[in-house]
Amino acid sequence: MKSTILSLTLLLLAMPGLVLADDAKADAHGDADHAEMAHVPTSAVAVLASTSGSDVKGVIMLKQEDGYIHLTGKVINLEPGEHGFHIHEFGDLTKADGTAAGGHYNPEGHEHGAPGEHSHVGDLGNITADESGEAKIDVKAKGAKLHTILGRSLVVHAKADDLKSQPSGAAGPRVGVGVIGIAKPSE
Repeated sequence: MKSTILSLTLLLLAMPGLVLADDAKADAHGDADHAEMAHVPTSAVAVLASTSGSDVKGVIMLKQEDGYIHLTGKVINLEPGEHGFHIHEFGDLTKADGTAAGGHYNPEGHEHGAPGEHSHVGDLGNITADESGEAKIDVKAKGAKLHTILGRSLVVHAKADDLKSQPSGAAGPRVGVGVIGIAKPSE
């Protein structure tokens, strides 16, 4: 019995060495980058919660595609019309008005504007709520990388983003905020 325990202990102690040796072999063959990329999440989800004085809710799915993130889902209980829709810096929901989420996600320091190459990565434009207050989401965030926005937040604003006012499009208060988290892979 003691020899079995000793054998298992030695095997467990040797395992990290085998794993490290395997990683070194992968580095030597140029496979390390490929192996690491296999673990980068490609799907995420944000469950929107209402800010104070709002009843806005929603679920947004995010999927990394070639050259963009595809956002789909719906938001309910909005006033009919257009609403600013953005990725914000932080996944911090500690303030009832949603301001702990910070400003628009803008790692390159661009001016605010319409979605595109020369605006904030977080500038997703506007979503439109129908007469029942529901907005169906089908947005492509071109150039965005899912792994860089995990842990940040999606924000829906009370008014339309004018796509030009600095620094955030004069879209009014935040009515719904949700943290972007890794989604369970579909089966």
